[in-house]
Amino acid sequence: MTTAPFRWGLLGAARIARALIPAIRAAGGEVTALGVRDPSSERARAFSQEWNVPLVGGYQDVVDADVDAVYNPLPNDLHRPWTLAALGAGKHALTEKPLTLNAEEAQELADAARGSGRVLLEAFAYRFQPHITRVRALVAGGELGEIRAVRGAFGFHLSNPEDFRWHAGQGGGALYDVGTYPVNLTRLLLGEPHSVSARARWTDGGVDLGLSAALQYPGALASVDCAFDWGDDSTQRLTVVGTAGTLDVDGVFNSHTSQPVTLRLTTAAGERTESFPPFDAYAAMVGHLQRVARGEEAALYPPEDAVAQARVLDTLYASARAQESQINSQG
Repeated sequence: MTTAPFRWGLLGAARIARALIPAIRAAGGEVTALGVRDPSSERARAFSQEWNVPLVGGYQDVVDADVDAVYNPLPNDLHRPWTLAALGAGKHALTEKPLTLNAEEAQELADAARGSGRVLLEAFAYRFQPHITRVRALVAGGELGEIRAVRGAFGFHLSNPEDFRWHAGQGGGALYDVGTYPVNLTRLLLGEPHSVSARARWTDGGVDLGLSAALQYPGALASVDCAFDWGDDSTQRLTVVGTAGTLDVDGVFNSHTSQPVTLRLTTAAGERTESFPPFDAYAAMVGHLQRVARGEEAALYPPEDAVAQARVLDTLYASARAQESQINSQG
């Protein structure tokens, strides 16, 4: 019996869509509807022609289209309303991180997904990388001993002054962008933290230009660093320190690797490396959602995981804001 191609609708023509369209096709799906803010724009028409996807109109036209799932890579403040609309229309939803701007909104989407019987997945594609699977196995398997420290860093130089990530009202800031990755990976490795604290550097517009955080676990501390002004190239690093060894990974959060990713493991037995070839985790993520939607496998990351992630982000922002207020009051 032949299974019909899984049909996707795309909200917007964001840069990340250039990675997801080929990933959808590689996973056996089809992009059958594209909706943009201004369907009459030359940019929209050019995008439609370049990627050979039908431009059906605006966002609501995609939600109303005959598709199985909607991919939402819109600015952060538009994740909740348009994901909610997609779920309400009976569509599965793949929504970019952060899923929403707070845990209350994330819970609303989780409830909507449960009520509609549709799949909702926060688009952390890096989680589907083979090197991430290996990192998790090394930590869980005990080769590093008892984990004492996890250090994650992700930053780059954001030079476009018009980027929505500079605007507080649109959910901008380093934590919601690059900082979500080391927070998420720390949770994958150690579970939910008992307590968190954070410090931030703020722009005049009220978004965090850089943020450093500490996550407390029984017997372990995790640190997260993220920023928009570290340099021209992306910095992505993970270090895991245990009582029996240390693990280091560069380029750890890349979702579509073009170069091998190397894990460096140092134990009493010496140092060794493990290399993982280039891999398209976007396609793996899309394929997983399609199989879950068809009832072929269980969800690896149900909506409740995104709610838990949002709770940590909420607490980190609250801590950073409280420290800012304390410093200002003392000044």
